[in-house]
Amino acid sequence: MDYQDVIDRIDHLIGERPGTVIIAFLLVTALFATGLGNISTQSGTSQFTDNSPAQDALDAVDRVFGTSFSSDTASTQLIQRDQNVLAKPALLRMLRAEQELKQRESLHVASTSSVADTVALLLDPQASTPAKKITAVEDATPTEIDAAVRQAADTPGFASSLSDDFNAQAASASGTVGVVTHQVPGAGGSSAGTSGGSSPVSTIQQRVQSTLDRQGADDITVFGSGILSSEFGNVILDSLLIVVPAAALLILVFLVFSYRDPFDLLLGIASLVMAIVWTFGFMGVAGIPFSQMLIAVPPLLLAVGIDFGIHAVNRYREERAEGYDVVESMEIATDQLLVAFFIVTGTTVLGFLANLTSSLGPIRDFGVVAAIGITFTVFIFGIFLPAAKVYVDLWREKRGIRQFGSQPLGGEGSLTGKLLGYPVLIAKKAPYVFLVVMILSTTVAAGYGTGVNTSFNQEDFLPPEHTPAWLNDLPEPFAPHEYHVTATLNYLEDNFNSVGGSSVTMYVRGPLREDYALESIRRAAYEPPDSFIRADGSRYADTQSIVGVIHAYADQNPEFAALVARNDVDDDGIPDDNLGVIYDRLLDSPYHDQARQYLSRDQRGTKVVYSAEASASQGEVVADAKTVEDRYRLTATATGQAVVFQAITDSILQSALTSLAVALLLTGLFLLFCYWLFERRPTLGIVNLFPIVLTVAFIAAAMRYFDIPFNALTATILSISIGLGVDYSAHIVHRFGDEYRKRDLYDAIEVAVRGTGGSLTGSMLTTVTGIGVLVLAITPILGQFGAVTGLSILLSYLMSVIVTPSVMVVWGQFVERRDASAA
Repeated sequence: MDYQDVIDRIDHLIGERPGTVIIAFLLVTALFATGLGNISTQSGTSQFTDNSPAQDALDAVDRVFGTSFSSDTASTQLIQRDQNVLAKPALLRMLRAEQELKQRESLHVASTSSVADTVALLLDPQASTPAKKITAVEDATPTEIDAAVRQAADTPGFASSLSDDFNAQAASASGTVGVVTHQVPGAGGSSAGTSGGSSPVSTIQQRVQSTLDRQGADDITVFGSGILSSEFGNVILDSLLIVVPAAALLILVFLVFSYRDPFDLLLGIASLVMAIVWTFGFMGVAGIPFSQMLIAVPPLLLAVGIDFGIHAVNRYREERAEGYDVVESMEIATDQLLVAFFIVTGTTVLGFLANLTSSLGPIRDFGVVAAIGITFTVFIFGIFLPAAKVYVDLWREKRGIRQFGSQPLGGEGSLTGKLLGYPVLIAKKAPYVFLVVMILSTTVAAGYGTGVNTSFNQEDFLPPEHTPAWLNDLPEPFAPHEYHVTATLNYLEDNFNSVGGSSVTMYVRGPLREDYALESIRRAAYEPPDSFIRADGSRYADTQSIVGVIHAYADQNPEFAALVARNDVDDDGIPDDNLGVIYDRLLDSPYHDQARQYLSRDQRGTKVVYSAEASASQGEVVADAKTVEDRYRLTATATGQAVVFQAITDSILQSALTSLAVALLLTGLFLLFCYWLFERRPTLGIVNLFPIVLTVAFIAAAMRYFDIPFNALTATILSISIGLGVDYSAHIVHRFGDEYRKRDLYDAIEVAVRGTGGSLTGSMLTTVTGIGVLVLAITPILGQFGAVTGLSILLSYLMSVIVTPSVMVVWGQFVERRDASAA
């Protein structure tokens, strides 16, 4: 069957049986609406770490070294800030907070620890309960407390729980972090990422905060994975409540301008609602969770849907202005537009589906949902909207209801039409010179754009530290939640090297009973790289390992200490001989659980945890981890959150480049096929693609200039720019192909640019506005995506209307010379 037969059948349905088309689409809408209730949400960074090889390595470490209780514990940090957290009043507030939390069964508190506990025990070694610790501090004089602090300063780990301004002699510090351990079934796990939404841990940590608020402990802030997860979940709802209404309002303004008819406006809005229902209903049926990345989909569908709608209505009005009746005008319009829509949809879908090459699941989900949504959108705006327009206009004619705003955009005398004449003038006067200038400019932009950064971190998905004041002034239900996590994370990073920094877990495998095994761990920690924290007053890295457990038990058990000393050949505190005996004795001791966290059951695997400076970048930490990894005599593999996140960062860059290459290749082949099929001129596909290649180079340059990195969402922009950008040049080139059959080269170009450029201008404004509202989203990653996508669409439009006419002239002259030579 010829493609024109298919189009003719669709034209007939739209023009002759519009009621049937409307009913069919409404039934499908009702069917998809049933899937809306099945949509689940997913947020945070854990969605990116799932199935990552680096995360799999971390999971393996967790399985090998986890204790029987590891999956049932969770911790909450109590961050205390005061002029001096080591002064008597602040110590008492922390101790009373711990006492209050322990007394509440719903909080499942297993233990608490803080510098206040350490100071109280030094004041009274018999203070075994919270009440006795409070009494010990209450009865002590400030001088006695200062002396206890100075004594505690020599205790390992004491200073690491205090802010960097800790002064032992003055017994002062502005901040401290206490830890509350909860016994919560299923709370554990060492995923490098953090999930969003409600969980037993988040519920408990919110109760902890409420308890402290009621107690009046204003200087203590609750922090932990549960609080972080809760904010990840809230930010999705808040962003949707801000972005979607803003997009709808701004698009409504442009709809009024573009349609200038209340009936057409209502049809456009109804079509948009259908596109959203179909897409999200599909997500519910397919079981695809709604993530932070997918917040970008509703504005995208709204913007692209309006794009299709403006083209359909504007092209129909062109024919009505020529004097054709309702049905004939729509059949002429859809006869041409369905081909253009097919080309546009094909390239857009290929651009989104190119993200299936990514190794990251959320990016693949985003590509699939956006591609399906765009496909649904073209069906609705390419078939339903024209049919509904025919039905309504015929109904209006029968009842004598006048048409409003029936003139097409971009007419000969309009401002848009005048401006669109300048690129045509350039194409007539100096197309070759102009294209050479553009190619040279693009080459420079592409070279500059290669310096775009790549990043992946939790802060991308969290709200900013300071929420803009205008957001807080929004009425309910649009007013966002209060967010504190980012401010807390920044405080920890700025004031606690050991708490705010990341860590690296070294998974070490080999014969750990050999005499060099523990010495290898010690040597690897000697003179650590700059990003690794050193132990107090030492030339060794601050580590947690089986060596530390051996030392801790030796400090408590003289017999075990003697065993270690007898087997320490070089007297450096690290046993060399009979390591199997030492491990067995340790595992038979009260330190069994601690030892199992660092020693595998077959005694051929161990882990060493290194603390990193908070000021060190993720890349620096991972690079230094590889340096330390190579120092081991045994086989060592670095893992941990920093390593996992860096692996994802690398995947993001690879994803961006791979999806770009795939999108370019598939789009190029698709365009060649389409123009061969529809015009028998496949080289028009190159004309179509040329301005978009230029656009991609300028987008990369703009991202570097505005310091917008490739992250989990903006990594999709290059392939998306090809998919969306081809839209603009496709309408011009396809219209040119139609006109070139009956006009000379320059007339065909002018008609194509003027006739299509008006609707392109309107659709560009709505698309940029609809997607650009993502800059209002609370999370930075969505704001960056909205900004760079809006910019890419603007550049695609400009390149299409400015560059394409000159490319068509060069192509047309080449074709005409070739045809003349052949004749």
